[in-house]
Amino acid sequence: MNKFLKLLLGAGLFLLEQDHLTKNKRDRATRQINDFRDEASRKYDAAADRVGRASRALRGEDNHAFGNALRLATGIGVGIGVGVLLAPANGQQTRRAIAAKAQELGERLRKQMFPISRRASAAANAD
Repeated sequence: MNKFLKLLLGAGLFLLEQDHLTKNKRDRATRQINDFRDEASRKYDAAADRVGRASRALRGEDNHAFGNALRLATGIGVGIGVGVLLAPANGQQTRRAIAAKAQELGERLRKQMFPISRRASAAANAD
C-alpha cells in the first residue's frame, strides 16, 4: 500500500509539473503569435501608407510646393530677425570689420605667394 501511495503521489506531481510546463509553452507561443501579428500589422500599415502616397502623387494631388516655399520664406525671415536682434554692432561697423579682415587675409596670402612667384619668374628669366 505504501508503494501504491508513492506511485500515486509521484504521478500527481508529474502531471502537475507537465501542466506547468505546458502552460509556459502555451504562453510563450501566444506571445510569439501576438508579436508576429503586431509586426505584420505594422508592415501592412506602412505599405498601405506608401501605396496611398504614391497614388496621390500619380494623380497630382500630392503637391507640397506652396507649403515648402512658405516654410522657406518663414525660415529666412526668422533668420534675418534673429541676426538683426543679436548683431554685436550696427551695419557700418560690421562692414568695416569684414573689410579689414578681408584686407588682412589678402596681405597674408600675398606674403606667402610672392616668394613662390619670384622663384618662378627668376626661373623663367634664366631659361
